[in-house]
Amino acid sequence: MKKGYLSQYFAGAAVKILSAVEADVLSSNQHEFNGVEGLRDILGEPDGKVRYKAKFLYLTDHDDDHVIEDGFLTWYDARQKAREERGVMRWEYRLYFPTNLVSQCANSGDILVLAKQPDNTLLAVVAEAETTIAQQILWLFGFSDLSHPGFSVREELETEQDRIEFASRFILENIGITVEATEETWLDDILSKFNGSFPTTREFSAYARSTIADINPQDGHDAVLMALMEREEILFRTLEKYLIGERLSKGFDGDVDGFISFSLSVQNRRKSRAGLAFENHLEILFKECGIHYTRTPKTENKSKPDFIFPGIDEYNTPDFNPLNLTMLGVKSSCKDRWRQVLVEADRVERKHLLTLEAAISKNQTDEMDSKKLQLVVPKGLYDTYLPEQQAWLMNVSEFTELVLDRQN
Repeated sequence: MKKGYLSQYFAGAAVKILSAVEADVLSSNQHEFNGVEGLRDILGEPDGKVRYKAKFLYLTDHDDDHVIEDGFLTWYDARQKAREERGVMRWEYRLYFPTNLVSQCANSGDILVLAKQPDNTLLAVVAEAETTIAQQILWLFGFSDLSHPGFSVREELETEQDRIEFASRFILENIGITVEATEETWLDDILSKFNGSFPTTREFSAYARSTIADINPQDGHDAVLMALMEREEILFRTLEKYLIGERLSKGFDGDVDGFISFSLSVQNRRKSRAGLAFENHLEILFKECGIHYTRTPKTENKSKPDFIFPGIDEYNTPDFNPLNLTMLGVKSSCKDRWRQVLVEADRVERKHLLTLEAAISKNQTDEMDSKKLQLVVPKGLYDTYLPEQQAWLMNVSEFTELVLDRQN
């Protein structure tokens, strides 16, 4: 186990694409998989049946609430008794799935991931075929060629590909793996600066920038933006961990509704803060580049795009050439919400959307292109996308150059 790598959370992982027969097996009452020899690398060669505690998840792009169920998986050699009693030298390993909500969701073409965790439990994930979350799972575990019918298996999970960084941390948390991303050496300074409470997002973004003294837009807009987001995320999690711990130490005295309300407030704060922090750092980047803009102006039908360039006054001037207008939507994560951007500025024919989402599916990016939406992604996330997608993507530096050209 190596800290900061996938091996910190998984002892090994196996992935396969479900065939029609396998999907039928999962959705029926007979859940025994044959042809699982590859799993011996991570589950071993047991003496008798081994029953693993397991968490099952079904993932899709269309619902933020995953299907989750606790259960078990049983791993055994169906020929062990015949070898011992009759000397039949054959091995036939099988994996038994119980009937549950996740198995009933599985379809042909879906991605099945089995990952062994350090506490000897298993994580069983089924991701809907040709979705962003499926592409993210494959990238996370480092699988690209799934053309053969059996499981593809990886054990050590300590290569450079397996290093946990911004994109991988986001995906891990999306499948329920809590990643430790704090820096305790900053805690006293943060508590003193903000009197032991959460500041506004704008204040915290400014504080995060102040902790990186040598950062300069001339070093590359993509690298600067990712460095700022990474630093703010770590500092925020440091403060959040402390304040949540303080609140939990007081207890809820049987107040279930109070506990649920507190839990929801934590989740909602994380989601809203990430998007606003992204916009805050972008705004500073635009200012330092000399880019003119209006943030969250009102356009048609009370829509409020995140940024209009060179500004809302020009946008509202009928004689201003629409080819010199640019609209940018900003979403730390996309899913199906990218379509909201399409109706936010009628005068701008081809719109831009900047995101930190890794490995968006080719189906989604093809649809974006057909709807005249250009996806902008920091260069550091390009390798999470397929090669044919990378040729189409625009990075942050390219976007700022485009806006400056139109401005001038």
